[in-house]
Amino acid sequence: MSEIIKVKSLLSRVEVKEWKSVFAGIVFAFLWSSASTATKIGLVSAQPFVISIFRFLIAGSIMLFVSHIVLGNRMPVKREWIQISIYGFLNITFYLGLYVIAMQQVSAGLGSLAVATNPVFIAMMSAFWFSHRIKFKNILSLLLCFMGVVMAAYPLLQNSYATPFGIIVLLISMIAYSLGTIYYSRVNWNGLNILTINGWQTILGGVFLLPALCATYESDKNNFDTSFWTSVCWLAIPVSIGAVQLWLYLLKSNPIKASYWLFLCPIFGFLIAHFIMKEPITFYTVFGVILVISGLYIVQKKSKS
Repeated sequence: MSEIIKVKSLLSRVEVKEWKSVFAGIVFAFLWSSASTATKIGLVSAQPFVISIFRFLIAGSIMLFVSHIVLGNRMPVKREWIQISIYGFLNITFYLGLYVIAMQQVSAGLGSLAVATNPVFIAMMSAFWFSHRIKFKNILSLLLCFMGVVMAAYPLLQNSYATPFGIIVLLISMIAYSLGTIYYSRVNWNGLNILTINGWQTILGGVFLLPALCATYESDKNNFDTSFWTSVCWLAIPVSIGAVQLWLYLLKSNPIKASYWLFLCPIFGFLIAHFIMKEPITFYTVFGVILVISGLYIVQKKSKS
């Protein structure tokens, strides 16, 4: 009888863990895909680099306060500062700096769709970088995702919801993010806490962006109104902190299953943009999302085998 009770208790704990993962995955996908719409709202009131600097300052300060003051984690030392600086330049300055520029000229839904293609870029770039053989599945997944983005963008280009320049900058920003991810995964962090790494790379990435802000700043184009602060606070706290921590939780629980939650991002992204920004959802949108999800499924299926 005691063995039966133990088995039931174990099954109950497993079930609770599964439900936690499902809840975390859904919330992650919603928060991650909401970044595009939040950015579009902020751009109504301020220049892109102004939004970015405030976002990074708030998010980085909160993470460092929790990491060093609340949790008492150690500071980075010696070479770790260089590693964090490189990661911050790729993941914050380059990626998010270009991303916020692109969002001036593409729809929020399209921005979410492009972000969801990152696993494909990472898989392809890893193969090139480390001289791995590129399989047919990798090429097929990249083609499907590319076709999906083009398909979803087609009616948006016609209706001024996107420009070719915006799409190009958006894709370059995805490449920058993929480079940052690969770099992060290959570096030895010597047990440095993830919150410390994220906090300092966010702050340093913002510092590296300051010259661009100074060169482009125009005071009459920035209104620090409700829309601005709503956008910045949402991007800083729920997205930069909340979504990232949920993603790390999902990766720790099951890296393969975690990647599948990216499939929800394009769906949530277009729905959020439709209801908040009144962006259109057409046959092209639906078919483009299906192509991207198919491409993501192929590359994730490959990683499982």
